[in-house]
Amino acid sequence: MKQVIHVIRKADVEKQYVNMLTLELDYELATLYDAMNESDEEQQEKSKQRLMEIHTELEKYNALAAN
Repeated sequence: MKQVIHVIRKADVEKQYVNMLTLELDYELATLYDAMNESDEEQQEKSKQRLMEIHTELEKYNALAAN
């Protein structure tokens, strides 16, 4: 029974993590959009870098979930 509860809790934590990354992704895309409209190249680069980090995290999660 404890193993079932552990698996369920782990799934809940993973779902929350993906939801958090999705919200962060949306925020960073909005930030990038604003930076592009304002021609703020420094913020554009920061946003692009963070988007790449989020992408990498999501790829890692998907690779683990596939196994």
